Amino acid sequence: MKQYKKIIAVVTAVATGVVMTAPLNSEASDRTASTAQIKNVGPYEVEQSYGLSEVPEEALENAKKAVAIAEAQYKEKKRKEEEARKAEEDRRAKEEAERIAAEQAAAEQAAQEEAARQAAAEQEAAQQASVQQTASQASVQQPAVAASSNEQALLAAIIFCEAGNQPYEGQVAVGAVIMNRVRSSVYPNSIAEVIYQAGQFGPAMTGWLDSVLASGSYTSTAMQAAADALAGSNPIGDCLYFGCGNYGIQIGDHFFH
Repeated sequence: MKQYKKIIAVVTAVATGVVMTAPLNSEASDRTASTAQIKNVGPYEVEQSYGLSEVPEEALENAKKAVAIAEAQYKEKKRKEEEARKAEEDRRAKEEAERIAAEQAAAEQAAQEEAARQAAAEQEAAQQASVQQTASQASVQQPAVAASSNEQALLAAIIFCEAGNQPYEGQVAVGAVIMNRVRSSVYPNSIAEVIYQAGQFGPAMTGWLDSVLASGSYTSTAMQAAADALAGSNPIGDCLYFGCGNYGIQIGDHFFH
């Protein structure tokens, strides 16, 4: 009986000590205490859980939840990183495609502009060739016309006023127009009458012609062009008119028709 009472006393003391000290221990200590065993108390072996057997199972469930949350967060992080990487690759691919498209468009534009320039140059060359051919076909040698020095000076003065800034051929062409009119039955029969006919030549109407003639300020080139026109040189055929229009035989800035 004494032996039994002694055992009960020891177990009670141990249990009481554990219960009294349990609130002061850490969580790790509690978990350790919950699985503590008391062995060899006298001739008996006693196992005591102190009522904390449910704590490890709850902690395990919490740990599982934490692991699941961490795994989900990790997967979400990797998913976002993959989306960002893919978006960056798409952005770079788009920029590269836009750059290539811009270069191709610029190259095509340059090619079109070059083709347009070549076409314009070819067209201009063809027009020049056509004008030259027309002028060549129109160029004839008319019979020479006898004229006094005064008439040649008058013809040189009107050539200077009308075409002094034009190529030599253009100056001869102006003299040829006047000579064509002299030969025509539609116009007067003399150089002076053709030049001073009302409403025909601007320098004659404004008085500039008379000023140039009186001062002799026409050039030697104009005088030579007058001499060639009187001798029958004619680069414009039977043309009776000239001006800055857009049709006829072009020589310099003038069109003859």
